[in-house]
Amino acid sequence: MQVPPSTVARLPIYLRALDDLAARGTARTSSGELAALAGVGPAQLRRDLSCLGSHGVRGVGYEVAHLRSQVASALGLTRDLAVVIVGVGNLGQAFAAYVQAYEADGGQGFRVAALVDADPGVVGTRVGHLVVEPAERLEDVVVREGATVAVLATPATVAQEVADRLVAAGVRSILTFAARVLRVPDGVDVRSVDLARELQILAFHQQTRTTSPR
Repeated sequence: MQVPPSTVARLPIYLRALDDLAARGTARTSSGELAALAGVGPAQLRRDLSCLGSHGVRGVGYEVAHLRSQVASALGLTRDLAVVIVGVGNLGQAFAAYVQAYEADGGQGFRVAALVDADPGVVGTRVGHLVVEPAERLEDVVVREGATVAVLATPATVAQEVADRLVAAGVRSILTFAARVLRVPDGVDVRSVDLARELQILAFHQQTRTTSPR
C-alpha cells in the first residue's frame, strides 16, 4: 500500500512520541494518548497507522515497541544511510554536531560519513570525529562513502553547482539550507529548509494578530 505524502510527513512525529513513551517504560499506548503526544486527532492517527498495516486492538491499544519498529521501518531507518554534509560553516557545524549527538544517543537510520568545504581555512579542521575534506574531492568522497544523502549548507550562489556534482556522483536525496530553488533530475528528492522564509512567515502571522480588529 502506498503511503500518502501527508502521512509520511507525520511519521517522524509519531516516532518521536513513541520514543518518549519507550523512554518512560510504557509498554502499550492508546490511539488517544499517542495522538495527544503527536498533536493530531485520534482518527487521523489511526488512518495514518493503518497505511502501515498497523491496527490497534480495541481496549488494548498499540504495543509501543512493535509500533515503533513499524514506523521506523516505513521511514527507512532500519538501514545505515551515509550522509555527506557540504558547507561546514556555523550552520553546517551545528547540523553535524546535532546528527552526531543523535547517533550517540542511539538514533538509527543515518550517520554523518563526511564533511566537505571549499574554504582552505576550514579544510583539515575537525568536527566531532570527522575531519573536513576539500571541495575538489567531493565526488571521490561521495563514492568512497557510498553516500546517497547529502546536506547542503553552502551559500546560495554555489548551491546549484554543488547539487549537480552530488547528483552526478550518485546522491539521490538532498536536504538544502540554501535560499534558492534547486533543479534536479527525476528520481532525486530535495527537501528545503529556508530559515529566513520561516521567520518571515512568523512575522506575517505576528503582524496579522497585532493589526486585527479586536
